[in-house]
Amino acid sequence: MAYREEWFNDEEFWKQYAPIMFDEKRWSEVQIVADGVTRLAGLNLYGEKQVDNKPVSVRSQASGPRIIDLCCGFGRITLELARRGFEAAGVDITASYLETAREDAAYEGLDIEFIQDDVRHFKRKNTYEAAVNLYNSFGYFEYQTDDLLFLKNALYSLREGGAFIIDVLGKEIAIRDYTEAEWFERAGFTVLTECMPVDSWASTWNRWILIKGGKRREKVFVQRLYAASELRTMMYQAGFSAVELYGNWDESPYDNDAQTLIAVGRK
Repeated sequence: MAYREEWFNDEEFWKQYAPIMFDEKRWSEVQIVADGVTRLAGLNLYGEKQVDNKPVSVRSQASGPRIIDLCCGFGRITLELARRGFEAAGVDITASYLETAREDAAYEGLDIEFIQDDVRHFKRKNTYEAAVNLYNSFGYFEYQTDDLLFLKNALYSLREGGAFIIDVLGKEIAIRDYTEAEWFERAGFTVLTECMPVDSWASTWNRWILIKGGKRREKVFVQRLYAASELRTMMYQAGFSAVELYGNWDESPYDNDAQTLIAVGRK
């Protein structure tokens, strides 16, 4: 199935946006996120899965459990998982990001498969012990049915007992921390942002304006927002047998102090 061009297919925008999105803060949190993924997926570095606090073998090979990073970008987390001994792979649609990820992996001597594909297409039956979709990269397709298709593909790609971990901006947090407009300086750019709720907070309309050296680039996009209960319901609809919700990587509850929405679906 072919998809029409959507806003996130803009390669040049992602090249310019990269130093703004992946700032020092985002690189500094890599260890915390990788720790959280490992713990929430119930995996260790010895090819075992923790079930009822007891190790159960899931692969009979020297490498660690297989993990797929869906919408992996530069491979920020993919590379860290590989460093820890996991058999990691990443999927993204942005060619320049994947090229950088491959170069970094080669430099470190890490054997990582990076795949250019749309997550609405990508699936590999019963292949991975865990899958992740991190850093608020869920909810940007034009149609909600595509979000559901993404979830179904992730489930299809998991081995029995596997986990799919989503880290996204929850609707409750978006409303709590809502800012209509702001501007800031980062990575040599002046960045102006605008945000407006759409359809009673079903989505937000966003405009980002990047200014550098007298040149201006603008991008408008819409992000579909999910309340924690809505995302959980959709994951059950996709076929997950259990779904857990957290408000941070320390497994704190998703409540009024939550920093992000983390959903963990089990196959």
